[in-house]
Amino acid sequence: MLLSRATSIRNLKTLPFPIKSLTTTPRFFSSTIPAMGRVSDAVKHDHRELEEQYNNILSATTEDEKTRWQNQFTWELARHSVGEELVVYPAMEKHLSNGKALADKDRKEHAVVKEQLYKFQNLKATDPEFEPTIRALWKDLRQHIKEEEEEDLIALENALKESDSEDLSTSFKRTKMFAPTRSHPNAPDKPPFENVAGLLAAPLDHLKDLFSRFPK
Repeated sequence: MLLSRATSIRNLKTLPFPIKSLTTTPRFFSSTIPAMGRVSDAVKHDHRELEEQYNNILSATTEDEKTRWQNQFTWELARHSVGEELVVYPAMEKHLSNGKALADKDRKEHAVVKEQLYKFQNLKATDPEFEPTIRALWKDLRQHIKEEEEEDLIALENALKESDSEDLSTSFKRTKMFAPTRSHPNAPDKPPFENVAGLLAAPLDHLKDLFSRFPK
């Protein structure tokens, strides 16, 4: 799978039109994993990015701008959710006495957000449901973020050695590189089945990304 994806990336150079003619896309194929410290730092970094993108959606003044930030928000949240489910939540289950209960709670909250994201990612910026949908999504996501940052991540960090937390951070970011970039609410949310579903969905999502509009 990885070999075929690498080959497909090289083949982009032979497309019958210049790559620059495609709309701007996120750099999800970077092989470099930037240092981010602890796993909680990496997760919180994503949270701040999502909040900024949400605000940009609401403050956008044109249909094109709203669509670009819609795509960016979807891209970020879909990858973030899978990264947590494959890396962070299993770590909670392993290292915390109540980790399974916490992870199950977080997965249920993710399921609600994924359903909302699935609806939102398919709406046009001109749809009357566009803004109400993203507002409802963010209301639930904001509460989930608050609980994660004030409870779950603190408990996890207290149970980890610093080096183990840094390793989880690297794994979290690496996992996001190969995760689906759109919501698939019916897909499994636990490994190993989520791993398989992700590897099947991600290439199609990444292909769609090449032809989607993103912030410049």
